[in-house]
Amino acid sequence: MHFFLDDLSQEHRNTLTELAHEVSFPAGVRLFEEHRHADRFWVLRSGGVDLDMHIPGHRPTVIATVHGGDLLGWSWLFPPYLWTLGAHTRTPVEAFEFDAAEVRARCEADHAFGHQLALLCAAVIGRRLHATRTRLLDLYAPDRTETN
Repeated sequence: MHFFLDDLSQEHRNTLTELAHEVSFPAGVRLFEEHRHADRFWVLRSGGVDLDMHIPGHRPTVIATVHGGDLLGWSWLFPPYLWTLGAHTRTPVEAFEFDAAEVRARCEADHAFGHQLALLCAAVIGRRLHATRTRLLDLYAPDRTETN
């Protein structure tokens, strides 16, 4: 399993883990809603969380599932600090939880730490945007099969 925190230098991993609180959630818990204030984030230790998107005229659509080792939530890092998707636990989850304001303050105090964390979050954002685009095309693109 690849662990998000492994991509930080040891010094910066120590900085971030000092701010962590261990949490657990049962399956079926709503962790956050699209367009609401993003005041925390998680690094999953185990379990799975579905990321979903509200599409008018449709049920919320699961865009991706985040698994153990992954970062859950990046909207806390960028103003206006609003979730771009919703999330609910697919399975029981064990995670490290972080207070967004506390981590942003640490990033401001230690620019090298902030820079490394922002780059890691940007990599996650890029992967998730690509996966979201692919998922939405699979779900809503016109059928491209030809009939004779």
